[in-house]
Amino acid sequence: MIFLKSESEIDKMREAALLVSRTLGEVSKVLEPGIETGKLDRIAEEYIVKNNARPAFKGYGSKSNPFPGSLCISINEEVVHGIPGNRVLKEGDIVSIDCGVEKDGFFGDHAYTFIAGECDDKTKKLLQVTLDSLYKGIDQAIHGNKIGDIGHAVQTYCEKEGFGVVRDLVGHGIGKDMHEDPSVPNYGKPGKGERLRTGMGLAIEPMITEGDWKVKTLSDGWTIITADGTNAAHFEHDIIVREGKAEILSSFDYISELTKNKNLVTHYG
Repeated sequence: MIFLKSESEIDKMREAALLVSRTLGEVSKVLEPGIETGKLDRIAEEYIVKNNARPAFKGYGSKSNPFPGSLCISINEEVVHGIPGNRVLKEGDIVSIDCGVEKDGFFGDHAYTFIAGECDDKTKKLLQVTLDSLYKGIDQAIHGNKIGDIGHAVQTYCEKEGFGVVRDLVGHGIGKDMHEDPSVPNYGKPGKGERLRTGMGLAIEPMITEGDWKVKTLSDGWTIITADGTNAAHFEHDIIVREGKAEILSSFDYISELTKNKNLVTHYG
């Protein structure tokens, strides 16, 4: 079932989304070669709790295998759901960080992909195309369009640039639950799927690869990697469907303002 949000509910969603944004900014300040992913996770959890919210990812999933971290930290060929721990970042690593919080009964959930240190031009292009495809998808998230319009915009742009679009993982609705209806694929046909209506909350999140789109899950039951071992990138925003232009609730500005890592991709548009 799809729940349309009132303006007061959207205000609370915005607060949750911006807390995720600030958390990613805090993490970005120390993200560099030589740091353990577990330390990044601890920084995030402490910041979230200090701001009277709950890390939404920690304990998520089945009772037999709950997710152990407050962040998903996915490196290089890891697409999403990487588990933080004692892995040390190396120069040139692609580091996708996904964060979720619950604050005052509403969820925020979005992601940014960083580079640890310096990397080659091919990697920079992967990240830039993935980021730009996110905004191309958001441009289609307006009242009266269809879910397929979002996916089609992401897919056609990324494939034109020579990259793969993951099919097995999708974006989603968001609000009082972290994962609500509808699903938001990063591929599709224009004019197909659920009709978008003002007040729908969506988490749009392109997951793009340097090679084939197929993925597989590691034995930990969480980490999803590219099947062919090529690198991947992941960006995500929380948005509200509006007339004419979607409202983006989350922000990457905190990352740009706070980070020591100047090697960031940037959206111009």
